[in-house]
Amino acid sequence: MDGQGAAEGATNQPKTVNTYSSALGEANCAAGTFHYDAVSRELRWSDDIYALHGYARGEIVPTIELLYSHKHPEDRDRCREVFEAACVSGGYFCSYHRLIDSRLREHRVITAGEAVVESGVLQRADGFIIDLTSTLHWETERAAREAVEGAVGTRATIEQAKGILMGILRINSEAAFDLLSIHSQHTNIKVCSTAADLVQLANNPQQIALLDAFIEELRHPSGRRVESDTAPG
Repeated sequence: MDGQGAAEGATNQPKTVNTYSSALGEANCAAGTFHYDAVSRELRWSDDIYALHGYARGEIVPTIELLYSHKHPEDRDRCREVFEAACVSGGYFCSYHRLIDSRLREHRVITAGEAVVESGVLQRADGFIIDLTSTLHWETERAAREAVEGAVGTRATIEQAKGILMGILRINSEAAFDLLSIHSQHTNIKVCSTAADLVQLANNPQQIALLDAFIEELRHPSGRRVESDTAPG
């Protein structure tokens, strides 16, 4: 092989991919590169792509058909369409899809790359695959945890606000919640936000006047007196 051929061969070898995921911190996303020579129909994978599909280098010979056989059946046709469209016109391609490895484990991955077309003929396609499975797992877990914490915190705040109204107005729990709910309907402000404002005022001794005014607003939303206040007594 002459110097130019050696240089081209080195250029076409799969490279490494540097990745970062805010969900994983210091840990890297599993990722690797591929090179497809359309003239020889040879597909080359980096070691990471072999591992992602559940193989070690030397166990199988990567081909385009093998590549698509590992894509989730529901994603396979669309991924093929995206890649083949790029192979016709040239340019970049990208797909987010599910990959099933040799052990039948599902991975959520992004495949992206560039198809090079010269004189209307596909010459090569280079790209990379990033495994987002761990990132999505941690993001989903964090979102669920924050949702639970938020729900617990919201309930606690509403209960505190109800307790304040019950103590000041000498009403029961249901009536206290009704005041918060009716105010929410008239102002289009969420009950939890109204409750949080009430609790904040109640916890500040220097805002007694504002607290009294706020409670009056709760009792008489939009200047109207609630039924219990208008009933003859």
